[in-house]
Amino acid sequence: MTKSGQLWGGRFTEKPNETFAEFNDSFRFDRRLFTADVRASIAHANGLAKAGVLSADESTAINGGLAKMLDEALSNTAYFDNSDAEDVHSFIEGELIADIGDAGRKLHTGRSRNDQVATAFRLWLRDETDAISAFVRGVQAALVNLASRHADAVLPGYTHLQRAQPVMFAHWCLAYFEMLKRDRERLADARGRINVMPLGSGALAGTGFPVDRQAVAEELGFDSISGNSLDAVSDRDFAVEFASACSLIMVHLSRLAEDLIIYCSTEFGFVTLSDAVSSGSSLMPQKKNPDALELLRGKAGRVFGHNISLLVMIKGLPLAYNKDMQEDKEAVFDTVDTVRISLRVAAIVLENATLNEERTSEAATKGYLNATELADYLVKKGLPFRTAHEIVGNAVLYAIGEGVELHELRLEQLQEFSPAIDSDVANALTLEAALAAKDVPGGTSPSRVNEALAAAKEYLNDQNKKFSHE
Repeated sequence: MTKSGQLWGGRFTEKPNETFAEFNDSFRFDRRLFTADVRASIAHANGLAKAGVLSADESTAINGGLAKMLDEALSNTAYFDNSDAEDVHSFIEGELIADIGDAGRKLHTGRSRNDQVATAFRLWLRDETDAISAFVRGVQAALVNLASRHADAVLPGYTHLQRAQPVMFAHWCLAYFEMLKRDRERLADARGRINVMPLGSGALAGTGFPVDRQAVAEELGFDSISGNSLDAVSDRDFAVEFASACSLIMVHLSRLAEDLIIYCSTEFGFVTLSDAVSSGSSLMPQKKNPDALELLRGKAGRVFGHNISLLVMIKGLPLAYNKDMQEDKEAVFDTVDTVRISLRVAAIVLENATLNEERTSEAATKGYLNATELADYLVKKGLPFRTAHEIVGNAVLYAIGEGVELHELRLEQLQEFSPAIDSDVANALTLEAALAAKDVPGGTSPSRVNEALAAAKEYLNDQNKKFSHE
């Protein structure tokens, strides 16, 4: 170790330029890898000891010093202050040498910062992936709770932001539940590729010592070891994949936020947010703004930007390691922080949302949302669908001119458009009939939605049991 906390000073005769040192150093942000790096260093020391590279006394001293560091970092909030270390990895080695002497100088045997950094990063990201998945589950639970609080409520469904067909409100909630379910599947899939150990790859060519990489991987909980040393130290596709999965999480949170922002508006009046997740205007006393939702929508772009920055960072890098890759940390760190708080806020907003069931039910009967039901009615009477579609379109045009809904037209008025229409049409055009007709798996009939809601609750219970056992 050099006096400046560097791991590489022997070949150099001049001190680094101060501005370059500030530009080059990463300790201000990569210190959050401290715990992961110490864990990996303990496993590496154990691997060196089993390979006969370290004596039993040296291994004990190193492990004791590293464990002591972990304790100090947890108990002393100022532990990292005033250090001139280049990065967290040189900080750990410098502190270890200062504590246990020359034995600490042997820890880096057979290891490069290239595989050291990649290993600590993967360990840290593995844990964060699990944490984010748990937060996604929390939003799913909030959606299920909201659906259960309004289990019988009806909502106008929209396409092109125009009223289309009525749906159960719980069906709307479960649409986002399904999106988030896929998000958790993507996180789990990405975790599998994150959980590969690069340690033992050295700088680029592999280690020159007979370390049992598989044993070290098992100690650290990795599923497997990397198969190529060049690849292991020079790619961050696992970080890109993680950021991509997080980007899709934010897409879904942003869409959820947009729906609720619209539904909270005076013009819609479908949803009311409690004061706990709203804010006011500095000028207009009457305002109650859905700022929590708007921030969710806005922060999505921040995560998208990090995803793109990671792709751009690695797109033209030659093998093997390049310092460009230091830029991966801040992008991923901020992605994790942003997604974590966004998921927490989304769950809180949903728990503080109330549906105006009377308003949504009324809206579901206005705007000719039963037009498709009339077309289906005619099909069941033997007409081709395209013919029925044209007939109903003409009937809607007529109803608009009369200023009434389809179901408000008299039977004789409807029969002018088709003699196939009979007195049973009244029942076919009710809100209840429109909903009940969609009785297919994945449909919005009350019975199917109740089944889906029960399945969602079962899924959450299974996930909670799984989580409690991990």
